[in-house]
Amino acid sequence: MLDWLRQKNATQIRFLIAGTFNTAFGYGCGVALYYLLTGHLNVISIAIIANIVAISVAFLVYKLYVFRTKGNWLHEYLRCYLVYGVGALCSIALFWFTIDRMQLPVWLAQGVTIVIVALISYIGNARFTFRHRH
Repeated sequence: MLDWLRQKNATQIRFLIAGTFNTAFGYGCGVALYYLLTGHLNVISIAIIANIVAISVAFLVYKLYVFRTKGNWLHEYLRCYLVYGVGALCSIALFWFTIDRMQLPVWLAQGVTIVIVALISYIGNARFTFRHRH
């Protein structure tokens, strides 16, 4: 029982560290791609590209560092995309709404969307993508 509790706490600490990294990476990726691609692509296309890159990096961090699973890479990657897909759709819609409709600066718009995706990510990945079957 005590070993299980220690392991669970270690996983949660790794998730917090990884989540901080993934959040910073996703934020930076979104803002950087916005400034690089504005004038070439619309904001929704930019947000889609940023999400694909950020989700792929987050998957690698969660698989290799947080949960350390030995499961099928493709299966877990697709499950991770399912979890993030819900958050990404919300993120893309909010990104567009906060920039185009509310006229928020991109740095603030990206920050608002990240909070929602972080909550969805934690719950979905812990309980679905990388869950341990007993």
